[in-house]
Amino acid sequence: MNRNAVEGASRIVIKIGSSILTNGGKGLDHNFIDDIARQVVDLQLLGKQIVIVSSGAIAQGMSQLGWDVQSRKIDQLQTAASVGQAGLMHYYETCFRQHEKKTGQILIDHDDFANRERYLNARNVIKNLLDLEVIPIINENDSVSSEEIRFGDNDTLAALVSNLIDADLLILLTDKDGLYSADPNLKKDVFLINNVSVHDQSLNKYAGGASSLGRGGMVTKIKAARIAAKSGCGTIIAGGMIKNILTKLASGEDLGTFLYSDEKPLNARKQWLMGQLKHSGDLIIDAGASKALQKDFVSLLPVGVKKVLGTFNRGELVRCIDDEGVEVARGLINYNSSDARNIIGLPSSAIVSILGYEENPNLIDKDNLVVVSG
Repeated sequence: MNRNAVEGASRIVIKIGSSILTNGGKGLDHNFIDDIARQVVDLQLLGKQIVIVSSGAIAQGMSQLGWDVQSRKIDQLQTAASVGQAGLMHYYETCFRQHEKKTGQILIDHDDFANRERYLNARNVIKNLLDLEVIPIINENDSVSSEEIRFGDNDTLAALVSNLIDADLLILLTDKDGLYSADPNLKKDVFLINNVSVHDQSLNKYAGGASSLGRGGMVTKIKAARIAAKSGCGTIIAGGMIKNILTKLASGEDLGTFLYSDEKPLNARKQWLMGQLKHSGDLIIDAGASKALQKDFVSLLPVGVKKVLGTFNRGELVRCIDDEGVEVARGLINYNSSDARNIIGLPSSAIVSILGYEENPNLIDKDNLVVVSG
């Protein structure tokens, strides 16, 4: 997808960050939500299907409880999310009802992506809501998600939702006008990056940290764009406070930063694998295996693995890590960790003599493996 194709996007996921949704942590910005609702309805009238991934539950709950945003434990954040989510959804519903539109609340946690059946159920529910012209409002289920399984930021969640429903475009609304060459709050001689490939390695140096209200920042937005690109979805990072930003973007105006990808979209199973955030172990692979996985999209053989980390069973998700500690790929392993340790570094022909059986000549079959970098 290129910038010229943005106007033709028919299914759009819009992620709204905490800092703009809650007026810098002061509580819900009702005027902002009113305006977002108006623009979303305008986009629907143009025949576009819209999904909103909304932050703000924790920040709103903090405001309602009179808590300071800093130094809160996970259980306190969960409590704030429980309080804030009700108020957040109530106001979304109120705003869209003024336009005779209905909303549907969907709270998602990692298990909804890890379990294939729940993954497909979530996909069907969202698509049914869109067919009924109901606006799905999605958030992470912060009130019950533990630290180990939480997505970490709604940018990642929005990207995974984009893959889930085959969205054409992901719009990340933030308190910045887009991605700059450096932090405009710290440096003067900076410029807005208009169009860039998600594979451009210079993106990593442009990103800064996260705001105090959210868990994301430009780093997570770049990561999200790369995840979304796996299903052929383009991403725009844009300033949420720009007047009529959504309708302007949808009409093709050259605002914000457009991150595009020319790679072939993954099939549905590999998109599901890409969405897995929990892994059971790591395989440290050599340079040859790393190159083969990224360039030739082949299965992973035992001979290309140098070390096995963690304890896992056959069929569990493991990561493939290169010598520099970068995740190259992830997939479903054909052997448990004990057997894998015994056969790594060896040709597949040696598996039977070492283990007494051969489940598969590959540690990970290419159909159960997805490349995440390169």
